[in-house]
Amino acid sequence: MRRFSGSILAASNNPGLPMIRLAISPCPNDTFMFHGLLRDPQWRDRLELRLSDIAELNRLAASGEVDFAKVSCAEALRLDATHEILAAGAALGRGCGPLLVSRGHKSAAELARSEILIPGRSTTAFLLLRGFLGRDFRPTEKIFSAIMPALASGEADAGLIIHESRFTYPQHGLNLVRDLGAWWEEESGLPIPLGCIVARRDLPASLRQEFSAALGRSVALALSRPWRDQPELAEFIRGHAQELSEEVLDQHIRTYVNSESIELSDEGRRALVELKRLL
Repeated sequence: MRRFSGSILAASNNPGLPMIRLAISPCPNDTFMFHGLLRDPQWRDRLELRLSDIAELNRLAASGEVDFAKVSCAEALRLDATHEILAAGAALGRGCGPLLVSRGHKSAAELARSEILIPGRSTTAFLLLRGFLGRDFRPTEKIFSAIMPALASGEADAGLIIHESRFTYPQHGLNLVRDLGAWWEEESGLPIPLGCIVARRDLPASLRQEFSAALGRSVALALSRPWRDQPELAEFIRGHAQELSEEVLDQHIRTYVNSESIELSDEGRRALVELKRLL
């Protein structure tokens, strides 16, 4: 496995096996899920890995610059004509949604026409925020890891936070306005589909199926015992995480990785259909 940038594929060690371009996030749930696949002898020499934030991952998939990518479920639904959602690798569950937070105590009504920092217009988080608040607020895009520091410094009054930020926002003096995952669950009765792995539909169907099956095995292996008891996995997770607190890393993995990450259930697929109504 090697890192890459740009859209030019490097040559495989085996000319008969072209390189596969893979893009995921550096977040603990993704590194946790993909570690086993990235070490698998069947795949590791064929993979070129790129680590990016979710807005960039969505862009990479939409532009066709990568073959397999972690994307927001909202973007996956928009890309349905060109990309298939894989059965493995989803971040989908309950109690795991994005949070609308504010500097000072603000109500949803007060924020309905305000500037709100968001992690990208193509994210599921933004789609949920728009469903909750309507379309009159003023979104300003910022990389997800910079939103809380920007709020704490007074750059804006409110922000939409995802990933590890869900567990650390009180440390930045921020207040919860609405848990959008809880709002979604109340409205739909379904788990919230946040992210998933997509594959270009012009790839061979056998490759897409084999990759999904290998990823499912990778997730199941990682879940088979505590990640901190797996030294190579733990080092890989810590080496890329924004937040190094053991407690936060553990919370993140337990929140975003579950049986739906091994294989999407019928309920998980219904949640995707319901989310599409917000597009």
